[in-house]
Formats: sequence, structure tokens, C-alpha cells
Amino acid sequence: MKFTLSWLREHLDSDADLDQIADKLTSIGLELEGVEDRAEALAPFVVGFVKSAERHPNADKLQVCLVDTGDGEAQVVCGAPNARAGMKGVFAPEGSTVPGFGAGDEMKLKRVNIRGVESRGMLCSEREMGLSEEHTGIIELSDDAPVGEPFARVMGLDDPVIDIAITPDRQDCLGVYGIARDLAAALPATLKPIDTDPVPGVFKSPVDVRLDFPEGAKNACPHFVGRYFRGVKNGPSPQWAQDRLKAVGLRPISALVDVTNLLTLDRARPLHVFDADKITGAVIPRFAQSGETLDALDGESYELDGTMTVIADEARALALGGVMGGTYSGCTEETVNVFVESAWFDPVRTATTGRKLGIESDARYRFERGVDPEGAISGLEVATRLILEFCGGEPSELVIAGEASAWQKMIELRPARIGTLGGLDLPEPDITNILESLGFDVEPVGGVLQVQVPSWRRDIDGEADLVEEVVRIRGYDSIPAVPLDRETAVARPARSLAQNRVAAARRALAAHGLTEAVTWSFMPGGHAALFGGGAPELTLVNPISTDLDVMRPSILPNLIAAAGRNADRDFGDVALFEVGPQYADDTQGGQSTIAAGVRRGAYAPRNWAEPARDVDPFDAKAD
Repeated sequence: MKFTLSWLREHLDSDADLDQIADKLTSIGLELEGVEDRAEALAPFVVGFVKSAERHPNADKLQVCLVDTGDGEAQVVCGAPNARAGMKGVFAPEGSTVPGFGAGDEMKLKRVNIRGVESRGMLCSEREMGLSEEHTGIIELSDDAPVGEPFARVMGLDDPVIDIAITPDRQDCLGVYGIARDLAAALPATLKPIDTDPVPGVFKSPVDVRLDFPEGAKNACPHFVGRYFRGVKNGPSPQWAQDRLKAVGLRPISALVDVTNLLTLDRARPLHVFDADKITGAVIPRFAQSGETLDALDGESYELDGTMTVIADEARALALGGVMGGTYSGCTEETVNVFVESAWFDPVRTATTGRKLGIESDARYRFERGVDPEGAISGLEVATRLILEFCGGEPSELVIAGEASAWQKMIELRPARIGTLGGLDLPEPDITNILESLGFDVEPVGGVLQVQVPSWRRDIDGEADLVEEVVRIRGYDSIPAVPLDRETAVARPARSLAQNRVAAARRALAAHGLTEAVTWSFMPGGHAALFGGGAPELTLVNPISTDLDVMRPSILPNLIAAAGRNADRDFGDVALFEVGPQYADDTQGGQSTIAAGVRRGAYAPRNWAEPARDVDPFDAKAD
């Protein structure tokens, strides 16, 4: 999960610096993967003013530009069609390494002679600066950009990008707001509120929503919220939104699509935007029909089956619910009316659909981990404000089908368990403050705390989870070190007698010239039958391979098969051993630890002291 420091500070009111925030992230379980300081890589590049641009005397498509760098002047030969006198661009001086060219001393800019004219440095395009693939011309900066100022500072690229690892149980932190909530509880900080007040609709939506799932399967999509917008203008999103998406590795597409990506990353609330003029009749979330196809936004065409949830209209499937939209109803620059979807999709069905079709998407990644069931309406209200800001238009009243799945969960927490289970002795007010800062509702009743779990924390199931939350936020390093009591004055050995025997057997067999092998603990049923195995209770229900379907009654068949595979590859002289389990039945006593070996071919390669000979029973007896 990547986000910029300024993005985090939009939700977090704190005086903590970057190092303090990074340390605290790891200490509360949001492990820091790294911090990317883009300003450092872009430090040599400054705002340059082109004082003059004259045609190259020996090349029609080149210009000789005199650039004011704020620290002097530099002559640059430039072939960009938009290079002209009076513009401001990005100047790369001699000795700098342009990000788009790669790294290394050999890639550093040098003073060169181009068609008889000296060039010292260059004016850069977006692709050369590593900002995009745009290379038709050089970057044009605004007229008020101060000459000589670092380019990264002027463009807001000096904002550090923080990358953290999210464990599967912390789906609430797949949005920047959720990360800020955790930090607000752990730091001296305050979580800033988000305006989710309803935006009044000015007309009734001409597109209705009708859930169409059979009884017993309504959890596939129990809650669907939509809103119609008319008269929007879908162009590029504001520069701040584009910069924010680029910083975390996403390509800006259009204002409408960028809004959905911003909500996905900011609130962990995936949305989808449909071109409303391409919708036939009502929007109908339903199961796909067997053999139905969808041309998805990734450019691929997928054949669907009846287990997959789709968002359809009365004519066709328009999108895969919780996974990916379709090209037919996608928004373009000509789009003027849109229908925005904010729904909740079953995590298991979403994950199964994604795996079957091999689709990886930001929406699937969040839905299969469990999106906040109460966030459909509030997420759409936030998106409404952004769409009106970016694209204009008028919003309809909300269209709501179904209702949020039941998520309410009340857990009793005994304050003493923080000490007995977590190792920290905390007063009850501190426990309450920590939980409430994370969004839990806490009410003391008869010596215990009645804790209402918030809708976005589906990973909280019992008292032990609440203890973990308190200890995590207070800090694991706050737990005092307590030595374990010894039962006897003399410490017990680290290894048991059985473990020593296994190690001794391995050393002895290896010292006798055998090579250790590690084979599967299961084998083909036909091989097992030859060695007295193959009993039904030892047959695997879900084998990793159809020919590895029975637990092994002996290690020898696997070693013999391994010797055979060596012989098939023209290495017939082998001596193998394995120390491991074999199974007589499915009881605990039916498992034995066995040392087994096999020799094949020559005992030793030909040498001057004795002729080569094949192995015999006496060699096995010696082993």
C-alpha cells in the first residue's frame, strides 16, 4: 500500500515528522517496506527560462536555446517542437543523470557538440523525467514558476512516498484514512473528519436498480447504491489528483475514472462509473448466465459462469461485480451522463471469480478481504463531491437496493485480561481511550467493558483480538521482560532422545557414503500396495497430484523411484538414504520415524586400488 506523506496529513493532524511516522507504522503492525524520496533523485533539475531560441545553423529541426538557470546561463541544443523563447521548462545540467535514461556514470549528461554547436545540458520531457510516457515535447511550466528553483519542489514531487505491507486481516488499512486512524490512536495526533453529509439530489434517477439473486444467495450483493449524474464534462482531472495517482504508481485516465481510483485508495471503497447513455433499462446485479461473455477494461474477453456476480442491464452484462468493469459501458471524453455504483460484494465469490478468470485488480484485492459494509452510501457521497468539483453536472437522488449485511458484533472485555493475556497492566480509562480512538464504542457494565466492534473491523472476533488492539497501540516494547520460571536447577536439554537419534542416523549414513534425499510423504496407490499400504483411511481426499494419492507405508518405494530417475538420466550408480515418517494407519501410533536407504549400480567408481564392482547384500549389511 503506497501513499504520500501529504496525503496522510490530509487526514492526520500531527506534528510528527516522517521518521516518527515511519517508526510508529511498523510498531503498530503496518510494516514499513520503504520510503521513496523522489526529491533526492530530482535534486539536480531546476526551473529554466528560455531567453532565446534560434534555428540551428546546420539542422532544420533543431534550435539553439539560451537558458537562464538561475545560477547563470547555459546554451542548449533542443529538438522539441514546443521549445520557444519566453517559456519555462526543466533544465538538466551537465553531470546530472536523467531518470528516463537509466543510471550509471556512462549515462551522465556531458558537454557535447551537436552539428557544430556546443550544448551544455538539456531541456527535458515528461518521459525523460520519469513522470509519464509523454515525449512529444519538453515540459512547459507555469509563468510564475521561480527560475532556479528545484523542479521537484515546484511540481510538488518532493513529497515522500511511503510503502507499507498490509496483512490480510487489516483490510481497513487498504485506504489512507484507515492508516491515519491507526496512527491517530498511537501518536499524539488527531484524526480529521471527512465530510460525508448527504449531497441533495436535484432530480430522480432515470436508471433504477433491481437486485436479482435467488433465495439463499442474496449475500452475493445484498446492498447496491447508485447515483445518476447528468451534464458532466469528462476531461483530465485536476493536477493535484493526477500527481497523487502518479506518485503511487497509477496512471491518470480521466476525471471520472480518477475519482473512483482516489476513493479506492483513500477510503478502501471501490466504485465504478458507467456511461448512463449506454445502459438499457434498469441496472440489474445478478449471477452471470453460463457462457455469457464480457469484454473487460483490461482488454481481455472473459467467458463467465453461473457462480459469478455481474452488474448487468436488461440487455447484457456490463461489469464483473467487485472485480472489473466492461468496455461497452466505459466512460470516454464524450460521456455526458453517468451512473455511479457503490455496492458491497461477497468476499468469497469475488475471490473465486478473480481466481477463475485470472484477474487482479485493486477492487478485487479489497472486496475479497472485506470492504466496510456501511461505507457504500458515505463513499458515494464523497465521490459525488469530487465528481461535481472535477466534472460539474447535476446529481440525482440516491438509488438504493437492498441493505447492508448484518455486521454488528458486541464483545465483552475484562480489563484484567490486558495483563494476563497481553502482559500490560493498564488502568481501565486507558483501555477505553485506546479502543474508542480506533472507532470502537465502549461501555462499562458490571466490571467488564461492553465493546461494539465498528463495521470496518471484520477481523475482530473475540476478547483476545481486543487485547491485541490495546497492546498493539500502546506498544509491544512497553511489555516488561519477565523471565520464565525453571522447574529444576538444571536446564533441560534442547533436543529429545528421539531427535538425537534422528541426527545420529543422518550423520552415520552420510559418513558411510550415502546421499540424503527428501521425498514426498505420499506416493502412488499402486506403489503403496506393493509394500502393504493403500488402506482407505490413508488415501488423501485432496492430493496435490492424482498419482500422489496415498500416505506412504514405507520410504523405500520413493527411494527406489528416485534411483530409477537417476538411472534414466544416465547416472546409474546411486546411494540414497532418507530419515522420515512412514504410516501404518491413521492413528498417532501408526506413524513411525524410519531410516531407509537404497544402493544401486557400482559400489564405488573404478580406481587403482581395486576393480569396480556392483553393490551386494553385504554392502547393505554394512550400512
